Amino acid sequence: MADKILRCKDCGAEFTFTESEQQFYAEKGFTNEPGRCPDCRRARKQQNRGGYGDRNRERVMYSAICAECGCETQVPFQPREDRPVYCRDCYAKHSNSYSHGNRGSSSRYAARY
Repeated sequence: MADKILRCKDCGAEFTFTESEQQFYAEKGFTNEPGRCPDCRRARKQQNRGGYGDRNRERVMYSAICAECGCETQVPFQPREDRPVYCRDCYAKHSNSYSHGNRGSSSRYAARY
């Protein structure tokens, strides 16, 4: 296997797809060669980082009432009427019982913050 010269589909620059990168792709089972140069891949990855990876963005929190104790809590997702939401303390009680094989509904949401 020899190094290959490829052209970036974003910026049009030529870049080298090295022999070691080709081996890595083969080991991972990737069948397509990279379409972007390392700089454009890095920029695209940064641009697509959202949710928990984007540390500069303010996380939106939603108010909810705990289904077990009735206290108000904040959760990082939009609560739904058909699923219970738990405060931190009640979630801890439920998650401990889940880990010991006493699983209730597997569709429960809970505040983890």
